[in-house]
Amino acid sequence: MITNYKDFTKFLSTIDQNNKPRLLIHSCCAPCATHVLFNLKQYFEIDILFYNPNIYPKTEYDHRLEELKTFLKEAHLDIQVYQLDYRFEDFLKMSKGLENEKEGGKRCFLCYEMRMREACIYAKEHHYDYFSTVLSISPYKNSDKINEIGYQLEEEYQVKYLYSNFKKEQGYLKSIEYSKEYQLYRQDYCGCPFSKRDSLLKRGNKDEKGN
Repeated sequence: MITNYKDFTKFLSTIDQNNKPRLLIHSCCAPCATHVLFNLKQYFEIDILFYNPNIYPKTEYDHRLEELKTFLKEAHLDIQVYQLDYRFEDFLKMSKGLENEKEGGKRCFLCYEMRMREACIYAKEHHYDYFSTVLSISPYKNSDKINEIGYQLEEEYQVKYLYSNFKKEQGYLKSIEYSKEYQLYRQDYCGCPFSKRDSLLKRGNKDEKGN
């Protein structure tokens, strides 16, 4: 089990690039995927699973999905995107009672697990060697918790989890640079209606202080 970024980079150096393992990586949007894909494509045969029932409204979900597909095409990345049904009601059921949790708390951890579980199941059903997620590139996401969930799912489903802490080595800043280069849409909230609500409140407070 890899538990730190140093060991992760050592592991990458051991991969036979003439016999790349298959990796299914969960992605939430194009900006978060950029650096991760450019970093990993030399080591893995990658496909993407787009499963994000938390994203609201549906127009936002569709926008992020299309932006991801557009990025892959413009970046000439031979990577397939597989999409599960948009099941917003499942997210609402999961988050019931946690609507007022601060972002980055228990509700978010359950949301990580919900999406990563589907990626793990899909990886098992379609015989991938590894599964992972791009979520850890965000400075607002708890990488330790993401990896804890990943290894729990590995044990439960017997599919190898690829350690992720993609914010390392300025990964987040690189994702911003790629977003500018490819003129990607960068959303101003994580995705769910509660994060959208909190984002609007913060913006409103800043506007009031500026007046």
